[in-house]
Formats: sequence, structure tokens, C-alpha cells
Amino acid sequence: MTFHDAGASIAIALAVVKTLILLVGSLITYFAFKAYRRTRQRALGLLALGFGLVTLGLVLAGLLYELLNVSLMMGVLLESVLMLVGFIIIAYSLYVT
Repeated sequence: MTFHDAGASIAIALAVVKTLILLVGSLITYFAFKAYRRTRQRALGLLALGFGLVTLGLVLAGLLYELLNVSLMMGVLLESVLMLVGFIIIAYSLYVT
């Protein structure tokens, strides 16, 4: 296997993993939002928002890099900021219950 083949294999694996993260994260966000709509508990709404931001953050860097020509470092920074904000909101949602 050449260096180029290994890079292509890793890129494919990364795309598959990021797609699965998007699907599972979206499912978790959907279920949390559905629970919020059923119960109207603020904590569940915040939990849904937090998981949505984390999920968005996890797929954002690659999308920005591939589709919008944003530098990889800037994409990773934006991804990390969204994940941080999402985790803060998730922690807060668990605190307020």
C-alpha cells in the first residue's frame, strides 16, 4: 500500500465515521427534542440544543474545509468552539434538573 492509498483509505474511513456521528448525534438530538416537546421541561430542551451543537461541531470542520475552502485549522477551531458550547449547555441542562 502506497502513501497515497493509505491517505485515501483514511479519508474514506473518516468520511464514514463523521457520517455515522452525524446520524447518531441527530438521532439523540431528535429524541431529546421529542422528550422536550412532550414534557416541556426546560432541561430537556437545553439537552437537545447541546447535543445538536456538539453534533454540528463534529461535522463542521470537514464540511468547511471541503466545501467552502476554509483553512483546516480555522475549521477545527470552529468545530471545537461549537463542541465546547454544546458541552457547556449539556452540563448546564443536567445541573438545572
